[in-house]
Amino acid sequence: MLRKNPSGFSPEVSEKAFIDPTAIICGRVIIEDNVFVGPYAVIRADEVDDNGDLEPIIIRRDSNIQDGVVIHSKSGAAVTIGQRTSIAHRSIIHGPCEVGDDVFIGFNTVIFRTHVANGCVIRHNCVVDGMDLPEQMHVPPMTNIGPDFDLSRIEQVPPDYSSFSESVVAANHWLVEGYKKLSNELS
Repeated sequence: MLRKNPSGFSPEVSEKAFIDPTAIICGRVIIEDNVFVGPYAVIRADEVDDNGDLEPIIIRRDSNIQDGVVIHSKSGAAVTIGQRTSIAHRSIIHGPCEVGDDVFIGFNTVIFRTHVANGCVIRHNCVVDGMDLPEQMHVPPMTNIGPDFDLSRIEQVPPDYSSFSESVVAANHWLVEGYKKLSNELS
């Protein structure tokens, strides 16, 4: 469901994207080509800052926002999800936040007040709050990263995880095409 927010912004969704009918996309949200938004996802850009301003939530091309993901932002801050990025089931991305290209964020992970650089893999049940991650970091399952975390404890992404991330993007790209075709058949 696409909804206008109280400030009057409506989502801008590419005709080449697929939004599941149970998902809610509200306000100043920009969704580019070949993006898959799964069942019960919520992407909501409706809060404003003290001046009444609101930055967009942007989902770049070829990314996937899986079942039950919530993307929101405090006080109108920007959220950007890069190209070919996967946000897995039930994760929360809360702005201000920037997630780079070719990133994989695992199930039930929370990302807040951070920049996740290109090529990172953040596994399931992690929290990253208030500390930026450099490129190609591999965050193990159930890791909590905050301002005092020692990033030297985190290794680079192993090659098998990069290929896994690429396969998830490819699978979701196939879903975009398949669901778009189905919706055309049912219309």
